Amino acid sequence: MPKATETLLEIDLNALDNNYRYLTSKLKSETKVLAVVKAFGYGSDSVAIAKELVELDVDYLAVAYPNEGETLRNAKIETPILVLHPLPINFEVIVNHCLEPSIYSRKMLEYFIAFAEEKKQTNYPIHLKFNTGLNRLGFIKSDIDFIVEKLSKTKSVKVKSLFSHLAASEDLKLKEFTLGQIEGFRKISEELTVKLGYKPLLHCANTSGIINYPEAHFDMVRTGIGLYGFGNDPSENKHLKPVGTLKTVISQIHTVKKSESVGYNRGFIAEKTTRSATLPIGHADGIPRSYGKGKGWVTINGEKAHILGNVCMDMIMVDVTGIDCDEGDEAIIFGPSATADELSAAINSISYELITAVSQRVKRIICRN
Repeated sequence: MPKATETLLEIDLNALDNNYRYLTSKLKSETKVLAVVKAFGYGSDSVAIAKELVELDVDYLAVAYPNEGETLRNAKIETPILVLHPLPINFEVIVNHCLEPSIYSRKMLEYFIAFAEEKKQTNYPIHLKFNTGLNRLGFIKSDIDFIVEKLSKTKSVKVKSLFSHLAASEDLKLKEFTLGQIEGFRKISEELTVKLGYKPLLHCANTSGIINYPEAHFDMVRTGIGLYGFGNDPSENKHLKPVGTLKTVISQIHTVKKSESVGYNRGFIAEKTTRSATLPIGHADGIPRSYGKGKGWVTINGEKAHILGNVCMDMIMVDVTGIDCDEGDEAIIFGPSATADELSAAINSISYELITAVSQRVKRIICRN
C-alpha cells in the first residue's frame, strides 16, 4: 500500500486468510468453524471480513447483537449467523433476517418459543448456552429438565447447538479450571442429547481453546481474536498476522523551547528544546487519554515517538526529537510491526480493547498486502 496521507485503517485480507488457515490446521477435517465478526469485525469491517470468510468456506458466523447480523444479511451474506446476546425486543429482527439466537435462560427460552409460535415458525434454529464457570450468561445443569419439558411441547424451535464459553483458556496456570469446564460441558451435553433424542452441534473452544485444548474442539470451534492476528501468546502470535494497521500522518512539526508546554492543561512541559509532531488522530478515533503523557507512542520511520501531554479529541502530539521526519510523513499507531498487543500493554489493557475502539469515522481501506 502507498503511504498514508490521512488517518486510516488498512484491513489486510491476506492476513485474515493466513490466520484462518493456521487456526484450522489445528482441527480435524470434520470440525466446523464459527467465525466471530462482532463489533464491526473486531474494529475492522464486518462485511469485508465476513465475505472473505465465506470465500474460505467458514461454516458459521457469530455476532453479539441482531443489528450486526442484519448488516451482514443486507450485504447478501447467507451463511448461518449466531446471535450471541439477543433480547426479546430483538426477536422480530432475528426472525425477519433468519438469524439464530443464543438462548441462555429459562425466561429467554419461554419468550422465544412464544414468539416463534406467534410467527408460526417450525423448527426455528436456536442455540442453548450453558454456564460452566464464566458466570456471565447461560443455563446451568439443573435447567436441563426444564428445557426438555418446554421443547417437548412445541414444534416451533429446534436446538441447533449446545455451547459454553471457556473463561481462561489462554492461561495455562488455570488449566485445571479449564479442564473442569470442558468436562462439565461434556456431561451436560451428553445428558441433554439423550433427553432431546437428537444430537445438536457441540462447541465451547474459543481461539485459545483451539490452540491449547484439542479435547475441547467437539463438533465446532469459535474463533474471534485469532482471526484478526492475536493468539494470546507470543509463541502463537508469530504464526498470525494482524489484519488491521492504523495509520496517520504528521500534520505539523513544532519546536518547543525549554519551559514551554504542549497540549491541554500543559500536560507536557519541556525540560529541554523538543521537537513535537501533531497527528490528526485522538480519543474520538480510538486513542484513549490514558495513552497520554508518554505512556503511548506511534512509530515514525521505524522509530518510537512517545505521546506528549494529553490526548486531544482529534489530535495527539508526539516527541520526534532526534527522528528524521517531516510534515506529511506516515505514522503507524499499530500494525504488524508495531503491534496492538505491545501498545495496549503500556496501559495494562489488551489488544481486544485497542483494536475494537477504532472509531467508525476512521476511513477503512480493504487491501491484500
